[in-house]
Amino acid sequence: MSGPEIKKRPAAPQKGGRGNGCPLYKKCGGCQLQNMTYDEQLSFKQAKCIRLLSSFGHVDEIIGMARPLHYRNKVQAAFGLTRGGKIISGVYQSASHRIVCVDDCLLEDETADAVIVTIRALLRQFRLSPYNEDTGKGLLRHVLVRRGFQSGEVMAVLVTPTAQFPKKHDFLKALLAKHPELTTVVQNVNGAKTSLVLGERSVVWYGKGWITDTLCGCTFRISPRSFYQINPVQTEVLYGKAMAFAGLTGQETVLDAYCGIGTIGLCAAKHAKQVVGVELNADAVRDAKTNAKLNRADNARFVCADAGRFMTEAAKAGERADVVFMDPPRAGSDLPFLKSVVALAPKRVVYISCNPETQARDLVFLCKHGYKVQKIQPVDMFPHTGHVECVCLLCKQ
Repeated sequence: MSGPEIKKRPAAPQKGGRGNGCPLYKKCGGCQLQNMTYDEQLSFKQAKCIRLLSSFGHVDEIIGMARPLHYRNKVQAAFGLTRGGKIISGVYQSASHRIVCVDDCLLEDETADAVIVTIRALLRQFRLSPYNEDTGKGLLRHVLVRRGFQSGEVMAVLVTPTAQFPKKHDFLKALLAKHPELTTVVQNVNGAKTSLVLGERSVVWYGKGWITDTLCGCTFRISPRSFYQINPVQTEVLYGKAMAFAGLTGQETVLDAYCGIGTIGLCAAKHAKQVVGVELNADAVRDAKTNAKLNRADNARFVCADAGRFMTEAAKAGERADVVFMDPPRAGSDLPFLKSVVALAPKRVVYISCNPETQARDLVFLCKHGYKVQKIQPVDMFPHTGHVECVCLLCKQ
């Protein structure tokens, strides 16, 4: 392997060593690296980041997890029937629409897995059936469970094709008797033929209809459709690095592009003069505004708009930002957005990416237009999978 030498790391706690002893490893396909020890996985991801990003500067050693198991605070399960008529729930096999039945997963929150298994058993008990996409018959399509790792609050979302749910009150009573830790239960209606799990309409059966959790000292309200990082332990590590790279002193104007529900922006608001978050998803912006009030962040405001157009118009109006945080989807940023960053001309750009390949492509453009990469820090957000997160600091020359 070319590039800087990778330091050896102490092996993290493992279950069953190589492969972690998961009986579904070959069937599921979700954990592409379970054939490696965790130390080998970190070396593999470090080498990937060096290969893609070392031309821009030194790649710091990847930050792994002390306990890389049961880190997913959000669990989604599809429901279906076997040919023999047995109700199953679990994940779709990689690159297929076949459900692999899962009772417990080494990556998923254990409470969430237990709730899903209980719901599966209650379907049988109440003689209810899973939804069949081919016939349009049946009741339950998916179940989504979220748990706040800091708050301990748990939300269960039952996705059905219509608002009808036979024996709803008895079903809910039985579910809460088995899982008193549930703080809210929601029915989501999704009758569309789509790969999207959740529909537009939700009906609260029990509790507030959302949960809260704490991240980097900020409180966030998480509703069924909210985007929230699935590994809060490593998210704190990632955001901590991002804030350190930004070098905030309390005097800066910060722009948080792709702001979602405001997680990065509100973390930055504690150390900046003012923060503007921009997001195209109206539901996310509504959540971000609520979260700003929850955290008494009077110096943060959130705008529903295309981030690229917003920055272009701001630059034309003579406005400036000292720091821009950008955290685009896996496809990276498009050319109009990158041009808008250059037009706004912030002193520092903190680029958080879940795909170093598209990040490298975008860095080429920014470096050709007056920026230089100063720091590169990989973080293992998704142990046992092939994904790796990376945060880069760019400074205007």
